[in-house]
Formats: sequence, C-alpha cells, structure tokens
Amino acid sequence: MTITSINPASNETIRTYSPLTKDETMDAVEKADEAYKHWRTTSFDERKRVLLEFATQLRDRCDEFARLITEDMGKRISESRQEIIYCAEIAEFYAEGAEAFLANQPIQDIDADAYIRFEPIGVLMGVMPWNFPFYQVTRFAAPNIMAGNSVMVKHASNVPQCAEAIADLFDTCSLPNGVYTNLFIPSEFVEAIVSDHRVQGVSLTGSERAGAAVAALAGKNLKRSVLELGGNDPFIVLDDADLTKTIPLAVKGRMVNAGQSCVAAKRFIVVESIAENFLQQFKDAMSDLVMGDPMDEDTTLSPLSTEDAAENLQQQVQSTIDAGATVVLGGDRPDREGAYFNPTILTDVTSDMPTYDQELFGPVATVYVVKDEEEAVKLANDSSYGLGGSVYTKDIERGRRIAERIETGMIFINQPTNSQAELPFGGIKNSGYGRELSHLGILEFVNKKLIHLGPSTE
Repeated sequence: MTITSINPASNETIRTYSPLTKDETMDAVEKADEAYKHWRTTSFDERKRVLLEFATQLRDRCDEFARLITEDMGKRISESRQEIIYCAEIAEFYAEGAEAFLANQPIQDIDADAYIRFEPIGVLMGVMPWNFPFYQVTRFAAPNIMAGNSVMVKHASNVPQCAEAIADLFDTCSLPNGVYTNLFIPSEFVEAIVSDHRVQGVSLTGSERAGAAVAALAGKNLKRSVLELGGNDPFIVLDDADLTKTIPLAVKGRMVNAGQSCVAAKRFIVVESIAENFLQQFKDAMSDLVMGDPMDEDTTLSPLSTEDAAENLQQQVQSTIDAGATVVLGGDRPDREGAYFNPTILTDVTSDMPTYDQELFGPVATVYVVKDEEEAVKLANDSSYGLGGSVYTKDIERGRRIAERIETGMIFINQPTNSQAELPFGGIKNSGYGRELSHLGILEFVNKKLIHLGPSTE
C-alpha cells in the first residue's frame, strides 16, 4: 500500500508516501503517551508560545501551504489561502483564550469550598477528512494541545502533502516530539490505536459510516468521542426575501469548496410565490461559474477532490434523474481532463428518490417549492441530518422564530452556514455529536474534576 497525492485537476500523480508498519504505529502511540506526561505539566505560556508561532508561520507561509491544498484536493487557490489564514485565527484564539477557558470554576450557593478544575486526559486520536485539510486538523489539534493533551492524526489518504506539512510546521515551532504526531497508516490501524489503553479519546470528521464505526469502537473501549459527520443543510427562502442579496448567497453557500463542505447549502426550500423568480436567477448565476484550473485566480469552479468522487456524484445524480427529477441545469460531467462536474440544479425531487436524504458532495443543488413557511419548516426537518442551515427574510424576528424550530446544531439568518473560531460548530441526528471551536471545543477532551475542600470557612 502507498499513500498518494494525485492532482484532481489533471489526475496526475504528484508524490507517494510509504505507510507506517503496525509496530511503528504502536511505537508512535508510546511516544505520544510519554510526551503527554511532560506536556500536561507545561504552563499555558509555553503552550501559547508554540501556538502563536504556529499561527505566525501559517500567515508568513500562506502561499506555500495554500498551494499544497490545491495540489492535493483541488480547492481554488483563493479559497486555500483563506483556509490557511483561518487556521492562524483558530490557533491565535485558543492560544490567547485557553487559560481563561480552563480556569478553575468555583461552585456557588453551597455551604462548602468547592470548585471544578479542568485537566487534560491523555493521548487523543483524530481521523480527519480531505475537504479542509489544514482547517480540520487545526480545529482539533489547537484546543487540545493548549489543554495539555497530545494528539495523533490519521489524515485522509489523498492529502498527504498537507498532512506532512502540518507535522513539519509543529516541529518548526518547537512543539516537543510526540505532542503532535502525523500517522501515514491504513484505516485498519485505527482500531488498534483507539483500543489502546493509552489513548483516551477519538475525534472523527467524515462520513456516517466511518462515524458509526468509530463511535462503536470508542463505546466498546469506553473512550470519549466527538463526531462531525455529513450534512444536508436547508437554505430556506421566505416570500419576503430580497433576491438581489439572496441569490449571490445561494451560489456562495452551495459552491464553497466546489460544493464539498458538510455545511454547504444543499436543499433550497423556496416559498412558491417567489419560487419561479428564484429558480431563474439561481440558474443564471450558477451558469456564470467559470470552470478551470484551481491555480488560476479567475476560476470560480474547481474540480472535485478525486476522480472517484466525481464518478460517485454522477451516479447519485443520475439515479435521481432516472427516478423522475427534473434537470434545470447540468446533471453531468464536462468533456475535459480532471475530476470536474458541471454546476447542477435539480427540481421535483421527492421523498422516495434515492438522494432525497443523502448528502450530495459537489456542485449540485436541489430546489424544493413549498406553500408557506410552515411547510418550509416541516421539509427542512424531514432529514436524518442536522448540522447547519439558513433562513432568508427581511424580517429578522420572523427569521429567528423559524430558526428556533429548525432541528440543527447551527442556524444562520440571511447568511449561509459558516464557522469562525469563536462560534461552536457541530450537529445533531446523523450529523454527529459534540462541539468544536469556541470555548466549548476545548472542553470536550478534558477532565472536569470536582475538588471539594470541606465546609466553607467564611
């Protein structure tokens, strides 16, 4: 087995890597455990120094790292640069905030002196996806390193250049050996790592299938877990929405990372009084996307991450068309080299069609027409997923009322679902559990220890 970086814009091999053996993998677990025993005793100032240097290096070498993202998985170069800068912001957020987030918490209103102390728990395993290869790792690693844990990461096999660069960058920042470990390993080694007594938790971002397997494994071994899985985010357009503002946001929400985002808008639920107007404008805007080399600044539609991803999306779309859906735009792949897929809009999708409750990971939008906002809420909640969503209306209070009824972990008014360091990120239902980012993200893998000092002396 080899781990290979293949440029999805040309399907050309860039570089291959040899995986670790089973013995080498378990040796890495031992090193991570030894590193944790020291790292957990370091001061917040020492941890902060490492994370701030990490952020500085990301900013200073932004173009270098962005190029690796684009080469590995095809993201547009401008989006790759944005991802690197965002990672720097996350590192800075936790570097500056961790000490306050983890400060002792006195327990009030009892006749005793007691407080909660937040302590690290040990070695953590992260199984990370390819679609945001620097961001996903940073949002897992930064808070946990600041908390005093050590982290091991099995990155997606199609982004090895990014995986190697992140590990090298932590070395450059003088993070002690073993506190962060990149693992070039086959998926079957994950079970041995999570089952090892020295590993105390696991975080996975990926598919439902992978999440279910990891959750079962973590449960069997009594380990903590955080899962961020798929999404089928609703984009609800009410009858009073300003389409001049909403249409550009619909394209942005659907086409971020060529549509390969768990929180990308996927189901466009539009009230019937404006549906015809919305659909025509949406089609025109999607048709204006410029397919091309992701390294070209003028490109607005890049390839999918791999040839397999493009082929799988084609099968999903075709199965829906065969079941009776209407193709408003696209529906197929272009005649060109690379893992490209044409911008696609489907309507007349019904609940008995194969992809009604599947995540379409690519530039494919499904548009649903509903009678009113009640029907919009009902359709939005008719999903096994519950990650993000958004509502579009001129009446913010109306939008808030609807947002409170949507069954998701996140909901935005008049903007697509997004993430920033200060906001909690995560879902419900089959979209997973746990939260990342914000102050909540650093509390997932710590021991919330009660310390009781006896009756109050005051």
